[in-house]
Amino acid sequence: MTAATAPRVARPKRPSRSFVGPLAFLVFVVITWWAASEEYGLNFDIPELLTNLTRGADILAEFWPPDFSVVSRTIAPLLETVQIAVIASLIGCSLALPIAFLASRVTAPNLVVYILDRSILSVVRALPDVLYAIIFVAAVSIGPLPGILALILFNIAVVAKLLSETVDGVDQGPIEAARATGANRLLTVRWAVLPQVLPNYVAYSLYAFELNIRASAVLGIVGAGGIGNLINEFRRFFQYDALMVVVIEILVLVIIVEWISIWLRRRLV
Repeated sequence: MTAATAPRVARPKRPSRSFVGPLAFLVFVVITWWAASEEYGLNFDIPELLTNLTRGADILAEFWPPDFSVVSRTIAPLLETVQIAVIASLIGCSLALPIAFLASRVTAPNLVVYILDRSILSVVRALPDVLYAIIFVAAVSIGPLPGILALILFNIAVVAKLLSETVDGVDQGPIEAARATGANRLLTVRWAVLPQVLPNYVAYSLYAFELNIRASAVLGIVGAGGIGNLINEFRRFFQYDALMVVVIEILVLVIIVEWISIWLRRRLV
């Protein structure tokens, strides 16, 4: 009769030394040095930076105290900023919904439409909204319309991209059930896909509206309407105390919009 052999105790392996971390850090340092060097990069000068910081501190001191006497001049442009964001959000997000279904493998009618739609969205998304505003200002004229058109394109690109990826990950069960009953593609999207992605669509649209409030304040600097025109005027005439009033108003507006957006998400999503 043989004695039972004792089970082997698994010993933890000694951790191997990895040089990936130090090597990645070294590559990061070398690339940063190359980008900031005088000969090959941006000619980053630390003494000049410190000098500019001193000048910047003097300019920042001129922002306080704010000149609240200009509040009456800022109300109308601030309201125009909100109007630009609302109109662009409604139109852009509405157009993004059908475009998103065409940009998803699950709901696109064929591969050609899918590839074409995704390619167009990539091109539109590649350009910043400020560049669109500059183009529309040159094509249309100065005013809120170029800002609205620029943000519509921005909303279509962003919301359609996010929503199409959400559609790609939906549960296939309701889709197969709808097809089994003989439903066509449109009815399948309406009753099997849309209910699954509708909460995400609402969340993406509210997020786009928040971005529009911030963006519309900037687009006015290039002549696309809103409070940005007034920002540009105060900046040109070095009225930094008046500019501080606009900064405070934009900050308060963004916080209010974010609170409203959070409240709506909790109620609708």
